[in-house]
Amino acid sequence: MKIDKKFKGLVKEDYRYVFNGDIKTTESLEIDLGMRLFVSGCIEVGGSIEAGGSIEAGEFIEAGEFIEAGGSIEAGEFIEAGGSIEAGEFIEAGEFIEAGEFIKAGGFIEAGGSIEAGESIKAGEYYGIVAGLSITCKDTLSFGLKVFAGICAWREVTDEEKTITCGKLENGAVGYGILKETGLEPEDDDRTEEAMKLLREKGYKIVKNLN
Repeated sequence: MKIDKKFKGLVKEDYRYVFNGDIKTTESLEIDLGMRLFVSGCIEVGGSIEAGGSIEAGEFIEAGEFIEAGGSIEAGEFIEAGGSIEAGEFIEAGEFIEAGEFIKAGGFIEAGGSIEAGESIKAGEYYGIVAGLSITCKDTLSFGLKVFAGICAWREVTDEEKTITCGKLENGAVGYGILKETGLEPEDDDRTEEAMKLLREKGYKIVKNLN
């Protein structure tokens, strides 16, 4: 599915194009407008979402695969992708942000609820990360300034809900929250070396095959 300037129901308003209602497809979505797209309802696709500019939804943005925008990605509710979420500018959601793979933004990353990625989370070099609840990623967490987790103002939060869990904090400082580093998984070369070392310790001789 493709949204361009001829897309039915699209209205140009100053600096953006507006679509009143929901945009839903079981396929992938390509947005080719050269300007920001604002959808009053939700954007829900079975495949990926690709946009050269910014994307904004009054409700949620959800993709079965990845979401990628040259500008910002914004949703009044949540942003969720089965793959990665990547924006040239900032990523912001009123509720949670969740990606099966990595989350990356050229600007800040902010969510009213939790931020979670199956791999790494990276904000821009001069920006930070703000979450109303916890922040979780499997690999590295990196940003330019500070990270804040568990700052929601509508109720008390537990220690778990203000925990920043990552394999390693690669860059930046914790402004608020509890940092929990779980360690990075060794690379394949490291695993091979560890296996060879264990075999040597058990008395096995390592013979290299030159063929």
